[in-house]
Amino acid sequence: MSDRPESDQPMPLVSHLTELRTRLLRCVAAIFLIFAGLFSFAQQIYTLVSAPLRDHLPANATMIATDVASPFLTPFKLTMIVSLFLAIPFILQQIWGFIAPGLYRHEKRIAIPLLISSIILFYAGMAFAYFLVFPLIFGFFASATPEGVSMMTDIANYLDFVMTLFFAFGVAFEIPVAVVLLVWIGVVDVKYLKKIRPYVVIGCFVVGMVLTPPDIFSQTLLAVPMWLLFEIGVLCGGLIRKRSDVDAPAADDHNDQPPATQP
Repeated sequence: MSDRPESDQPMPLVSHLTELRTRLLRCVAAIFLIFAGLFSFAQQIYTLVSAPLRDHLPANATMIATDVASPFLTPFKLTMIVSLFLAIPFILQQIWGFIAPGLYRHEKRIAIPLLISSIILFYAGMAFAYFLVFPLIFGFFASATPEGVSMMTDIANYLDFVMTLFFAFGVAFEIPVAVVLLVWIGVVDVKYLKKIRPYVVIGCFVVGMVLTPPDIFSQTLLAVPMWLLFEIGVLCGGLIRKRSDVDAPAADDHNDQPPATQP
């Protein structure tokens, strides 16, 4: 049996665009359905997200809203972002449904675990930021507040700050998937990745310095996991490359068989 895409019949461009539009509409509908279910809990969601900062505010200090509409618009914005994050599995499933018919079987065997891993790692990065990074950096900021200065953070500025960190840690935790993809498609090999390891470590700290607040704690908390995740990606990439090397001789032997002679 030849290893070919399940659907190898050519489709008109209009059919592809129609299917793409349908899947995009499904993604938008899923986001708004989740948003409709969460909207009534918008205030509670913001309270939950702001808990790491409020736990470190001085006694009798509160967060503030400097804009007239912020008490409504900020929880509204947060709820929409949360709806998008929760819809990511469905969005990726729609993307997979669009590209899967054009993939070979051996490509699907790699792509499906990578797809599932990317979802899990993105959520793991956000959880890591919320439960470990936020308490440490907000505790540092609270302790570094000069005497005579009241720490009262604007709710809109806080939302922008934490969403940046959520996204940064979520993307950073995708490093193993990116490394495996680069090795799988042959852009780099494992030996080269091991050779540039010192530069990767420096790059992780540079990225941590750019994406996190200007304190050594949050920079290290992003840089060290990025480096460890890079090492995990190198390990998994080596295993995939070894599997490919084992499968390659069998395929070559099959292709080198002499053609059948005509009687």
